[in-house]
Amino acid sequence: MNRTDVEDYLQEGIYGAKETKPGERRRYLGTLRERIVLMLTKGQVMQQKGMDELAEQMKEHKDAKLLMNGKVGYKFRKAYSRLADRHQIHVTSVLDQEKETDVGVLLVVDYAIEKETIEVETETKPSVQEEKEKGVKGFLKRLFQPL
Repeated sequence: MNRTDVEDYLQEGIYGAKETKPGERRRYLGTLRERIVLMLTKGQVMQQKGMDELAEQMKEHKDAKLLMNGKVGYKFRKAYSRLADRHQIHVTSVLDQEKETDVGVLLVVDYAIEKETIEVETETKPSVQEEKEKGVKGFLKRLFQPL
């Protein structure tokens, strides 16, 4: 054995196998972004948003798997698990106590698909500027407004 082979073997024994893109794997429940078909955040899962988009993508990608964040409560994950069962998609719950991520559910494939947008857009609250443009006045403006 070469000296470099022995050193690599020892390093792997001490620190574990080398991973490609560890930051990406931490965020996306152990998978790479290039393999993700659709992503839902924890908030979207708890509000049961994105179910229609997920069902649509499950129909298109029959060979996909559903990865669910184990830190999200079972009562929130149950509906997504049932949806995957209806489409005969394998479900895996990923629980890693050391890594924190905002990802709730991922629909992934075993090969790279390089999809441009993987996140589901949901309705957001209008910003303060948008409210002002609509004529909604804040509390202080109403307080100091002449009678």
